[in-house]
Amino acid sequence: MKDELASLDIGHQVRSLRNRRGLTLQDLADLTGLSKPNLSQIENNLVTPPIATLLKIATALGVSIGHFFQANNQDSSMVVTRKTDRYGVAKGPHISHIGYQYEPLAYPKVDKSMEPFIVHMEEREADAIVYNNHKGEEFLYVLEGRLEFRCGENVVVLEEGDSLYFDSIVPHGYRGIGGPAKTLVVIYKPS
Repeated sequence: MKDELASLDIGHQVRSLRNRRGLTLQDLADLTGLSKPNLSQIENNLVTPPIATLLKIATALGVSIGHFFQANNQDSSMVVTRKTDRYGVAKGPHISHIGYQYEPLAYPKVDKSMEPFIVHMEEREADAIVYNNHKGEEFLYVLEGRLEFRCGENVVVLEEGDSLYFDSIVPHGYRGIGGPAKTLVVIYKPS
């Protein structure tokens, strides 16, 4: 997996979209429910936002989450993303707080309702799980390892080959158990 975080420059993209729409950082904070300091860290590429956070920002700025992963504005009824062309959001101290890294799988497709990702979840303690929520639904399929999923009062342990479908408006989080877990996650965001 290539480290292309710098070339994505998600922070610059967020700032650029926000400025084009004439929004202040406080306006974006109000629209997303995120804190102004958190948004500032994202815009300055000090932290990489979790998928749910990026989804909130994308919605507030009027773009799809895929906008942040596209190298160009390729629009087609079908896109192919080769394994060699995929990239992940790099792991490192700037994102270790969220406990996972993600690889967008269909980033060349513009204006889509679903966002598929490969998500690598770290092993961590239950009290270190970072919870997120966003409008829509999510599907998760465990490719490798074992993970614990928490959503509201529900706690579910998923093994390799298990899947889960849930309403993502409810705060949810996960962690690898006994080592990291690798999953396929598909997020559906209603228009």
